[in-house]
Amino acid sequence: MQFVPALLPSLIQAIDQVIETNAEEVTALDQAIGDGDHVTNLQRGIKALVAQSDELAQLDWAAAWQKIGMTLMTAVGGASGSLYGTLFVAMSKAARDRPLDLPAFAEIFSSGVEAVKLRGKADAGEKTMLDVLIPVAASLRQGAADGAALADVLDNVTRTAITGMESTRDMLATKGRASFLEERSRGHIDAGAKTSQLMIGALVGVLAEHLTAPA
Repeated sequence: MQFVPALLPSLIQAIDQVIETNAEEVTALDQAIGDGDHVTNLQRGIKALVAQSDELAQLDWAAAWQKIGMTLMTAVGGASGSLYGTLFVAMSKAARDRPLDLPAFAEIFSSGVEAVKLRGKADAGEKTMLDVLIPVAASLRQGAADGAALADVLDNVTRTAITGMESTRDMLATKGRASFLEERSRGHIDAGAKTSQLMIGALVGVLAEHLTAPA
């Protein structure tokens, strides 16, 4: 199967399920150093995408990512809505008039992550979702540059996301509510990094099933 927007309903459903399954754990993480509403806000956006999934599947990637980005900005709200919305809108701009193979997607995703860095005025090492997104983007670019098999690229992405998420445990938070805790923010995994890792893992699971199966 090709990497086509017809996969979007399956991808969105997988994200919905993984966040629902882990909602209690992530909420506990967020309550420890944040506002405690990260999962609730995120689920509001995901449910809006579930409702649009059939419509999204009829669009090309650039249009689908644009609609996803605008939906997340509106439905999620707050910092997470702005950052995830920025990710997809920037990906949409980078994807216009381009075929979607692995090298192109690696560049497109990296463009989205760079936009998130600018919007959030943040970088790796600050205990945010970027501690997952930045190394995942690098992993995709490396896999594409090496001409690696898609299955290997996906495996590396999964491991990279987990490593990035775990790395936030001992970081000092410098952004958001957690930054007010200063040294007390150490010892806790960032909730945004955790949900980013969970969603990437869910996406990889769907892609691995559909794209790497024998013809």
